[in-house]
Amino acid sequence: MLDSLKEERIKKLRHLQALGLDTYPATVKRSAPISEILQKFTVWNRTGKAVFAAGRIKSIRDQGGIIFTTLADGSGEIQVVLQKTALKDFDLWKGALDIGDFVEVGGKLFKTKRGESSVQVRNLRLLVKALRPIPSEFYGLHDVETRLRKRYLDLLTHPELRDLFRKKNIFWKTIREFLIGESFLEVDTPTLEATPGGADAEPFITHHNALDTDFYLRISLELPLKRLLVGGYDKVFEIGRVFRNEGIDAEHLQDYTAMEVYWAYADREDMMKLVERMYKQLVKKVCGGYTTVYNSRKINWGRKWPRVDYYTAFKEKTGLDLGSATREELFRKAAEEDLQPDRHLGRGRLIDLIFKKMIRPGLMQPCFLVGHPIDISPLAKADPENPGKVLRFQVMAVGSELGNGWAELNDPEEQRRRFEEQMRLREAGDKEAQRLDEDFLEAMEYGMPPAAGFGLSERVFSVLVDKPIRETIIFPPMRRK
Repeated sequence: MLDSLKEERIKKLRHLQALGLDTYPATVKRSAPISEILQKFTVWNRTGKAVFAAGRIKSIRDQGGIIFTTLADGSGEIQVVLQKTALKDFDLWKGALDIGDFVEVGGKLFKTKRGESSVQVRNLRLLVKALRPIPSEFYGLHDVETRLRKRYLDLLTHPELRDLFRKKNIFWKTIREFLIGESFLEVDTPTLEATPGGADAEPFITHHNALDTDFYLRISLELPLKRLLVGGYDKVFEIGRVFRNEGIDAEHLQDYTAMEVYWAYADREDMMKLVERMYKQLVKKVCGGYTTVYNSRKINWGRKWPRVDYYTAFKEKTGLDLGSATREELFRKAAEEDLQPDRHLGRGRLIDLIFKKMIRPGLMQPCFLVGHPIDISPLAKADPENPGKVLRFQVMAVGSELGNGWAELNDPEEQRRRFEEQMRLREAGDKEAQRLDEDFLEAMEYGMPPAAGFGLSERVFSVLVDKPIRETIIFPPMRRK
């Protein structure tokens, strides 16, 4: 069926080309986007000004000597009327146009008897012949995999999706403008790294032909930004792509945009205040208010965010005191709860596994999770009042982690000790444990100022719009057919 429809369109194209028409012209005559034509409709209609509009044909209603079409561009749509008495090439175009074609039309504006704003066409020019029929609104794309694989068709047949990605633009723009307004400097750091670091994740590997060297695609923005603190910048941030070779689910992708910000001479409390203000501004700009809906539940971002202590929440749910619980006790607990712990997992990984499965799902309203055990935070500064904890915080909501912050570790000797512990875990089989980065340690030995850091990813946006993260990516990675 599709092949026959395509063949019919190609025949129409060949016919027009045989007549000497340029079927893919390089220039377009357009008075204004369709939305602006509609805004100025009354004035232009009154003056009798001829207008030129261009766009894709969305519908065709052939009534013999008159053809009604709907023309759409990225800004809106308008009715276009082709009438035998007004368009001298009417017979040429009758039957030659299809839904999906791009055309340029020129003529005067008028209102139909039904009061619909329209263009009475006197000149028509084909801009692009669509060789494949676009799936209709009712019989088109419904399968999620097909929609994500052919996102261009998804955008064409679901106009509300285009609004989603306009909101996403607002999301990143708001973060950027907020931080610049707070005197942070935006920077770009390398995507290719000799040693991946800054997160617990398995990296992608690539080869640099000119240098004949293997590199890793970065899994985090953290370590290069901290080097900039060593270099004398006090307030820096980056918005960029990161890559993690891990599983796909409703919250995770391997290729996504993240933001990290670092603030010299600030502490965890300073960063928490900044983050709460930023999130509230972000929610209001993207969603129009401070209340959103996630999985049918109302989420209130506007109130003062409470704090939840990691140790307290863990003990309440599991009965285990993280101040004394051994790796063996944690492993048994994970096994009892059918969490299927890998036998290679260290104490920190087991704590993280249990927390994510048993405690995190209950944190629905926005809050700050604080008091994390040092085992799961190798780059954070230890709490001087409780050396088993670190000065870390997470933004938690809808049962998910929506941001991560720290008082940054800046003791190079302690950092080396923690890296070495991570390397022991790697040698024991933990592929996501962090690597020892000698270049970063050398930079720290020159002195890194006391600092606070914070990072978030586009998972936050997916939560605000209540969609799986893959559906909020314009072109998500897909398995090759």
